[in-house]
Amino acid sequence: MLEKKTEEFVLPEESRRARRMGRRIWMGTLAILLTAATGAATAQNAQVQNTPQVAPKPKPKVGFIAPVTYDNKYDVYGGFSFMNFQAGQALTERMNLGGVELQGTYWLTHKWGVAADYRGEWGTTPVNPTPYISGRPLVSLNIGMLGVQYRGPKNQYAALNYHAFAGVGHGAFNHDTGVVPPQYLPLIGLYTDRTKPIGAVGASIDINHSKNMAIRLSPDLILEHFGTETRTFFSISGGVVYRFGHR
Repeated sequence: MLEKKTEEFVLPEESRRARRMGRRIWMGTLAILLTAATGAATAQNAQVQNTPQVAPKPKPKVGFIAPVTYDNKYDVYGGFSFMNFQAGQALTERMNLGGVELQGTYWLTHKWGVAADYRGEWGTTPVNPTPYISGRPLVSLNIGMLGVQYRGPKNQYAALNYHAFAGVGHGAFNHDTGVVPPQYLPLIGLYTDRTKPIGAVGASIDINHSKNMAIRLSPDLILEHFGTETRTFFSISGGVVYRFGHR
């Protein structure tokens, strides 16, 4: 009877000791884990602080490299051109010419400039039926003009210019008529080779690529007097304009 009471008294005490020992083990393990985590975080912070900072890359700028101020003193233009024409006053059909346009402008003020313009055009033309020529003979025009330009509305992206030119054009109409007897030349319907007054009135739009360079599109109304009356035709060119100098 005594042994049974002693056993009942001793076992609970041992159980309490085991429980206390288990709590100590868990608390010790938790302390070790917290210490390790704190040490790792401190080491990581120290590593970040000691790491040299890399400056962020600058964001690309959107827009033009330099503002387009239109304060240039000169500009030059070169491009390809198209023009319709009539190679003889008695002909019933028109022809198409293709070629180049070169132009230089000296800007007197912010708005007004004086310009020199050259155009070379080549193409083949229909003629009146004749036994001496088969096909379409070659025709060429060489045009030189002087005039003025006026700079209209403009911003960072584009500018509109107006121009008026006058000069002379030399037409070579008889490249391929060497086999035709002179008395039959009027039957073909072509002009003879000649130099006559010619003019151009129109506008150009410059789409800016940078402060100094732009893409130009330039339509024109052509007035020529190769025959006995003034006639009008259409021309258009496209190319590159380069601005330089400071006014």
